Amino acid sequence: MRFPSLPDEFRLARLTPWTDRSRRLPVVIDTDAANEIDDQFALAWALLARDRLDVQALLAAPFSFAHRRAALQAARGWDDATAAAQPAFAPPGDGMWRSLGEIRRIGALAGLDDAALDRLACAGATRYLDAGRPERTAAVDRLIALAEAADDDTPLFVLVLGCPTNIAAALLLAPDLVRRLVVVWTAGFPSHAPQPNRAFNLEQDLPATRVLLDSGVPLVYLPGFHVGAQLRLPAAEAERALPGRGGAGGLGDALHALYTHNPLWPLTGTTSVHDRPAYSWVIWDLICVAWLLDPAWVPTDLVRTPGLGDDLRWQPGDAHRPWMREAWAVDRDAVFGDLFTRLDALPR
Repeated sequence: MRFPSLPDEFRLARLTPWTDRSRRLPVVIDTDAANEIDDQFALAWALLARDRLDVQALLAAPFSFAHRRAALQAARGWDDATAAAQPAFAPPGDGMWRSLGEIRRIGALAGLDDAALDRLACAGATRYLDAGRPERTAAVDRLIALAEAADDDTPLFVLVLGCPTNIAAALLLAPDLVRRLVVVWTAGFPSHAPQPNRAFNLEQDLPATRVLLDSGVPLVYLPGFHVGAQLRLPAAEAERALPGRGGAGGLGDALHALYTHNPLWPLTGTTSVHDRPAYSWVIWDLICVAWLLDPAWVPTDLVRTPGLGDDLRWQPGDAHRPWMREAWAVDRDAVFGDLFTRLDALPR
């Protein structure tokens, strides 16, 4: 697939951090919301930031931990029957449908009515990407329609909180979208790091990841390791900041319940936040929302987009690879402070 080539001047303008607070930014959120708990926190925060973000669609992304089943099964000592019963190892389409349900649940808690949820929530891919036969889904059709209708002067910002299957399919089906979108994605290591990218959002659908990196769509890459990993929420802070907040709908209570009943605990061997003298969890996906709300919270530099080798290591981008914007830090306290403030502002 050949994608349109964007002039550097156009690309760099698209990648300039948006600091004009006089208008709301058009946003699509693509999320594997039933995967663990960070998507729900990010989704809630974005929906509460109505003064800054115009959320136009919520796309359900596929996910599965099946590619890690052997290692996790060995680590937990599970027999085959026990491993097969783990919902985390179900096919990616199952993960998508569960994510769609979680999108609707969190959206309702954040104040969206059924009509708004019917309009915003879209089912995505039921399988990982086949680049020769990209799956046409409600999510893909909605993304293409919104991008084509977007203002020429303002791109459609797509926050990708999971694997980029839906976005890659849309790009393959409508290559001109590279002119209309800015994709904000969190995944593995910084592009200069030598480690293999054993990062869930990157490795589970490698064809989709490569389409995203090679398409030339303006990309804001927010490394999970070393950067997003700083968004760690300790149990004591979660207990202080979440229960009783989030309005009459109980959004804060729901986020606290997720924190204390993380669906990944069977895979990590954790049963309770009280099992150990210290407990915290990284709320990774907040970094995507943070960069849009205030780019100063997530400082970035322009670098060349890397390639990705078969060994999952970055291949340094040369002068022929497009520019992307890459984060090198995050203001953890500003991010959580804004989230907690918005939760507390909802009427009880």
